[in-house]
Amino acid sequence: MTTSLQWLGHSGFKITTATHSILIDPFLSGNALAPFGWEQAAEGCTHIVLTHGHADHVGDTAAIVGRTGATVVGMVELMQWLEAEYGIVGTEMANLGGSVDLGHNHRVKLVPAWHSTGAGDLARYTGTACGIILETPGGTIYHAGDTCLFSDMALIDALNKPDVALLPIGGRFTMDAEAAAYAARHFLNCASYIPMHYGTFPLLAPTASGFEAAAEGLPVVVLNPGQAWEIPA
Repeated sequence: MTTSLQWLGHSGFKITTATHSILIDPFLSGNALAPFGWEQAAEGCTHIVLTHGHADHVGDTAAIVGRTGATVVGMVELMQWLEAEYGIVGTEMANLGGSVDLGHNHRVKLVPAWHSTGAGDLARYTGTACGIILETPGGTIYHAGDTCLFSDMALIDALNKPDVALLPIGGRFTMDAEAAAYAARHFLNCASYIPMHYGTFPLLAPTASGFEAAAEGLPVVVLNPGQAWEIPA
């Protein structure tokens, strides 16, 4: 069984398998890199997984759930905020280290990320930020979320053995290209590394070229917005 990843710009991805269509951080409205609107991203969506409560990650979650009835998975306080703010029901709440079974050999685990969080006017506490381990029949994905570099990425790798890591490289609000390359070279042991969280806003690195240079010799896969890529068998 194959697992396909499609980059939606910024930190957004659509993960497609034979039975599931999972959106991670579906920020499309207001995302200059988004290849299409949230309506197209929502097609067939079964689940949404969120790393934290900032608007450029929660994105179009409420609209997509309203269209599809998709189940939202994430930090317990963030799920409570979505329920109170948008009337979303049936969320799957978890916390760091906890897992949610999505059925058909798909599972989400929340893992640490070092970042701030908040929703609405940013004053609403939405739990700690997190990274995501997504297990699928076609491979395991580590979405690092918004984070700085931290050495426990090595522990995340050792325990979960991801096949592909999605790493923020934009700098300013997350680790930069050099730090992400250090993580890939020293803390992770993945078959593929995909950069994200760059090029969206003026304060972020405009391209992935710095990461490609710093990670020379590593299996880097740079996607264009809207481009799909399959985890190698």
